[in-house]
Amino acid sequence: MIKKLLFAALFVFISAVSFGQAIDSVQLNDTEIPAGYSKSGEMLCVTPHACSFYGQTDLFETFLGKIIKKGFQSFNKKGDSGTILYFEFEKEFKGQSFLSPLLWGEGKKPTKSEPDDYYAKGNILIIWSFNLKSELKQISKTKVMRLLQ
Repeated sequence: MIKKLLFAALFVFISAVSFGQAIDSVQLNDTEIPAGYSKSGEMLCVTPHACSFYGQTDLFETFLGKIIKKGFQSFNKKGDSGTILYFEFEKEFKGQSFLSPLLWGEGKKPTKSEPDDYYAKGNILIIWSFNLKSELKQISKTKVMRLLQ
């Protein structure tokens, strides 16, 4: 009986500790940031769409689902500044049909004029608001794809 209680307590503890850590694991750490980039505490989205979405997620929760954690990382570099937005939903993210038109209008993928990009897997959504050929965006996308496969 004691073993069962200890196991149950351990399971609850591990669940509580891991809750919300998915976003933390895909964020870039200092050693992954290429030379020439500096961190910024402010939003540096290259278009207003992604930052507006981040700031107004409460308006969209009724049809996108409840967000349990969100965060961002912004980076400065001459010619390649931007922001990565991180979202963790309570349930699987199924809002691609809403998000794609929000970011790209009638387009079906990022363009030079609408370069924001995103990746959704399970309950995690990442939006990159950088130029199309951003070095930092590619490093982050590679990490995200590797960890969320």
